Amino acid sequence: MRQFKFTERAISGVYVIEPQVFLDERGYFMEAYNKRDFAETGIGCDFVQDNQSKSRLGVLRGLHFQRKRPQAKLVRIISGTVFDVVVDLRPHSPTYGKWTGEIISSQNRKMMFIPKQFAHGFLVLAEEAEFFYKSDEYYYPEDEDGIIWNDPKIGIKWPIPDGVELIISARDKKLKNFQL
Repeated sequence: MRQFKFTERAISGVYVIEPQVFLDERGYFMEAYNKRDFAETGIGCDFVQDNQSKSRLGVLRGLHFQRKRPQAKLVRIISGTVFDVVVDLRPHSPTYGKWTGEIISSQNRKMMFIPKQFAHGFLVLAEEAEFFYKSDEYYYPEDEDGIIWNDPKIGIKWPIPDGVELIISARDKKLKNFQL
């Protein structure tokens, strides 16, 4: 029996994944990944690296990608809430330059699968959030690139809470606009 509900977004290959959660008086249990279930959906990645970060309210990370060695990612939140965003960078895709986003949290336990050739970013919506992801390619700092978070051509509708000031790294502030 499959332990996940896979919902493909309007952008082909991007999935929101909801695990089956077993709750009782002790707490809960869930599978966070099952290679067989994912492969049956068409997600046949060989994940090679796990990454984790912790950020506070208002932190916006991204939009990041690797040029020569693109990464597919499976992202989830261990604690807190984020608005997770992806942008299609596949040149021959009908959704090239389009974005989709999802609120994922430790409460809703949703995950997002991001195929290769996508830019990725997130905005922290809770006091803090621990972000965890698997990738199918190693991280190469010299290969990293990105798109500015507020590129008007992409038009991401970030749900910035009233009164919250964005916290963006100096590197991310220098990212360029997307070249359609």
